[in-house]
Amino acid sequence: MKKSIRIGNAGGFWGDDLQAFRRQLTTGDLDYLTLDYLAEITMSILRKQRHRNPDLGYITDFVDQVIENYEIIAGSQTRIITNAGGINPMACAKKIIDGLKEKNVTLRLAVIDGDDLLHRIKGLYPEQADFKNMETGESFETIRDRIQSANAYLGIPPLLKALGSDAQIILTGRVTDTSITMSPMVYEFGWSLDDWDKLASALVAGHIIECGAQSTGGNFTDWGRINSWTDFGYPIVEVYPDGSFDITKPAGSGGIVSEESIKEQIVYEMGDPGAYISPDVVADFTSIRMHQTGKDRVRIAEVKGFPSTSFLKVSMAFEDGFSANGSLIISGPGSLKKAEKIKGIFWDRLGLSFDKSNTEFVGYNATHLNLADPVEPNEILIRFSVYDSNREKVEQFSKNIAPLILSGPPGMAVTGGRPRITGVMTYWPALVPKKLMRGRVLILDSAGNITQEQFVEATTGFESEIPLMEKYKITASHPEEFHATEDAVDIKLMELCYARSGDKGDTANLGVLARNKGIYDFLKKYLTPGVIKNMFREHCRGEVIRYELDNLQALNFLLKQSLDDGGTKSLRIDAQGKTFAQAFLNQQIPVPVYLIEALNQKSLKKI
Repeated sequence: MKKSIRIGNAGGFWGDDLQAFRRQLTTGDLDYLTLDYLAEITMSILRKQRHRNPDLGYITDFVDQVIENYEIIAGSQTRIITNAGGINPMACAKKIIDGLKEKNVTLRLAVIDGDDLLHRIKGLYPEQADFKNMETGESFETIRDRIQSANAYLGIPPLLKALGSDAQIILTGRVTDTSITMSPMVYEFGWSLDDWDKLASALVAGHIIECGAQSTGGNFTDWGRINSWTDFGYPIVEVYPDGSFDITKPAGSGGIVSEESIKEQIVYEMGDPGAYISPDVVADFTSIRMHQTGKDRVRIAEVKGFPSTSFLKVSMAFEDGFSANGSLIISGPGSLKKAEKIKGIFWDRLGLSFDKSNTEFVGYNATHLNLADPVEPNEILIRFSVYDSNREKVEQFSKNIAPLILSGPPGMAVTGGRPRITGVMTYWPALVPKKLMRGRVLILDSAGNITQEQFVEATTGFESEIPLMEKYKITASHPEEFHATEDAVDIKLMELCYARSGDKGDTANLGVLARNKGIYDFLKKYLTPGVIKNMFREHCRGEVIRYELDNLQALNFLLKQSLDDGGTKSLRIDAQGKTFAQAFLNQQIPVPVYLIEALNQKSLKKI
């Protein structure tokens, strides 16, 4: 058994830094390199691609990266694991093999599929799986005739089988984001598939590095502490046989690895911290213990885990109407007043109602709405957008934006042509019993022919009910009044805490981390779900749920119905709530004087 293994990440989404792949291969000293591409929105994009061209449906950037760096890969001992196969992993593998033939080189590939349920739905529904929307409870019957994709999140057993081959590149379809990091640990150290604590620790490691540079200083609240943004360091997890691990990055690279940067990533896109669910294990994030062990090195240990559930999550997408958006730039004195006037002129002239419509003043308050500070901007990008089931109405919208520039207030400029109409693919999360799913592992030769084919259980097979930690959960559906203490002064939340926000469907996640224990105790009393609901009253239409993580001095808020129906259907410029944390941190709250006096400002560079 190895004393440790090093697993790096070189991509957290489709569109990430293309140079990170080469940098990690050449400077990371890695046993394994992972790349995670498959956000929920990405799956819908890939489905549209394959609908137009059956040979597509995978991450074309990864193909280019492999072919451009084939010499480095061929001369390296690093094995590459990625979900770049998307919804067509075999086509992705063959494209790589064809490209390498032109270079007179071969690399050993394995492909994992079996996640695609699209052609099995008729046989499974409704007798074996009801596929109801797991967020809203809506019946699958309302959309089943419009389903365009359905992919279950597979677990680590198919990856373990592929690792048992000599494949240097393992291409998967829809597996969980964390599985591509977890599987090398289980494979190398021979962990039992019911060693829940080790599996849970592996899941936490995967969650930390799956979003690439977000754990090494990207999107970091205290970004002023980062000395170099050049050759930004992507994360490396150094894992030990007992399940503990260090997070670090290549020496000399840009970015930062600190307890704060790691904590921000831990609370990103998280629900119940006591039950972070994967196909193979449920991790208790309230058990995590961490400490800084050196420059750009953080140790994590003591993670607790439980058996997973008897279901797999299924990411579905269905055809759901049409959308379009268009913009004009408004400039000069009175830009805000002119923008308000143009908004009225446009919608009055159009004279149509839509299923959804939106107008945003980019540069004024488009992302933060009521949480934005009042300003008098010199220029505003006015952005109109609509969604409707009737394409003809959307076409009328598209034709009526440009005429404003010659028949409206002065100072307008065109920012683009006539808005393009796009078909909407709406996300539909559902569940399928594990027993109905199997992964398929394919080993390919240098010509792309299948030399081995094996069917493998989709997950570890151990199951239990979800151990929901309700003691951490506090809910509220209505705002509460603010109550300032007598001896208090107003201070911005950025001075007290750091934060990160993300999305899951139509729910926004806001993770808040206190700068010290005294502040955490105060924030637990002050930041009730009602206070957060009141702050985000123009964003959040549903309830707010709060969870507490005393081990990280963190609060995790879920804001239901906050993303205008979710990423693929939202008309907002910030469709995924990525800016919510900055809006939150910019707010002032009344804080007891004794806390401010005790606050250690030395660790916070002023921005």
